[in-house]
Amino acid sequence: MSSIEHYENFPVASILMPKRLRKPVAAIYHFARAADDIADEGELSDEERLKQLDEFRAKLKRIEAHEVPRTALFENLAAEIREHGLPMQPLYDLLDAFSQDVMKKRYANFDELLDYCRRSANPVGNLLLHLYGEATPVNLAYSDAICTSLQLINFWQDVSKDWAIARVYLPQDDLAVHKVSESQIAQGIVDDNWRALMRLEVQRAREMMLYGKPLGTILTGRIGLEMRMIIAGGLRILDKIEAADYDMFNRRPVLRPFDWVIMLAKSAPF
Repeated sequence: MSSIEHYENFPVASILMPKRLRKPVAAIYHFARAADDIADEGELSDEERLKQLDEFRAKLKRIEAHEVPRTALFENLAAEIREHGLPMQPLYDLLDAFSQDVMKKRYANFDELLDYCRRSANPVGNLLLHLYGEATPVNLAYSDAICTSLQLINFWQDVSKDWAIARVYLPQDDLAVHKVSESQIAQGIVDDNWRALMRLEVQRAREMMLYGKPLGTILTGRIGLEMRMIIAGGLRILDKIEAADYDMFNRRPVLRPFDWVIMLAKSAPF
């Protein structure tokens, strides 16, 4: 699952986004969504998926060379990159992550997973901060923590969905330490070993989100409220995982209308 999947939990983002930023955000979203679909959707072979992602890289290079892209998606993206002075590296990082999704289905340890998140999730926050004119080193560090946390939260709530496409994002060494087998994941067995494993992973995601939380007050106006809602939404999903006693197989946590009320109440400036 890519970082784009995060937005299923946070539709408030499109509502609160300032009008002047909706076009560039849409251009970034459509680029990432299209690339993610290449990696995940349909019946393409792995070789064809990688070939199409390479074609996306070639089109990014055309933009860098100030050449005219040949598709509407890249024409729109190129226009927003030029108008807002957006960096290109985050876009290449997203493509690297999607290519990795095609080839890599397991992660040896948490550091490997963090490296994946650095390219699959963090680029979105990086680009948004550039659009906001707030891409300072401190803000980027907070954003990276929030985006990585969101990616981890998405993994933890979607263990079953990822298993169905032969992916396991839970670190292999954590599985071994807690004596949780992939057979147990396949069967959806929730026991004390599983709960101990997920307690660790949920705590890791929560610590990262709380580390990045100051960004919600650094950013002002509607953008700041959006960020506080995103943070509150991520923490709310973690609360729901815990409330389900870590049984994401039968009680996948999602945000309901009442959750938005709670999140809004928690999104006043801290």
